[in-house]
Amino acid sequence: MTIALDRLPQSWQGLTHRLTYKYFQVRIDTPKDPYKILFRPQPYQVLFILSHMRSGSSLLTHILNSNPEIIGFGETHLVYESEQDFKTLMFQLYWRLKDLNMNHKYILDKVLHDQKFLDHSFLQSDAVKTIFLLREPQRTLASILDIKPHQNEQHALGYYTGRLATLESYARLINSKEKSLFITHDQVLNQSQFVFNSLQSHLDTKTGFSEEYRVLKTTGTRGIGDSSENIKAGKIIKQARKLDIEISDAVLTQAQKAYDRCYETLSHYCHCI
Repeated sequence: MTIALDRLPQSWQGLTHRLTYKYFQVRIDTPKDPYKILFRPQPYQVLFILSHMRSGSSLLTHILNSNPEIIGFGETHLVYESEQDFKTLMFQLYWRLKDLNMNHKYILDKVLHDQKFLDHSFLQSDAVKTIFLLREPQRTLASILDIKPHQNEQHALGYYTGRLATLESYARLINSKEKSLFITHDQVLNQSQFVFNSLQSHLDTKTGFSEEYRVLKTTGTRGIGDSSENIKAGKIIKQARKLDIEISDAVLTQAQKAYDRCYETLSHYCHCI
């Protein structure tokens, strides 16, 4: 008979906490190879969602980490200086999600901001795969301003266009359709099965993907991902919530040019559905 951790005496809870911490620490830190852990011959692969804020990346993350071969919970905000930081990613994921089996194929993080990759060379590693995700500018900019009311549309535009330029540079650097998949938020909503098939092919998972996903303890947590109610539904909600935020035509024109340019670049360097 199992006993919930919060029902144990405080001293036992503390001991369990320390033992679990040490368990993950020893298994992850003992091998020096950034993709390997103790007692497991098969190395991990690292999966990055490379995108921008308000792109629907939280939805994609939940779809991905509902697959038994993938572990992740959202945006870790880690800064990657080298491949060795993948060890930190492993620890964050397993410590937060408390999965003692450690038998996943992929460890997942999403990166939505510049300056998170201080060294870009590991993106070319055979053990790293990427999914580029874009969302059209009108809804993206309005959604950014909805969660950041202290900013104006020029701030949102600067972030959006700058981030898209960075995503282009990543795609050129990786330069591999085998390692990079490009999808849009609209495709996730309206061409879901094509997206799911592409994800399974790209990641070579035994299990497929679906419109329903697991809701985690971290789901809806601000700072990790989308904090709106839709993400807690456990399935794709195709109808977007109403936003009463207008974006000027001049700003939309600039944003659309950046989007079109990024779309063209990613379509050239990445596999598309």
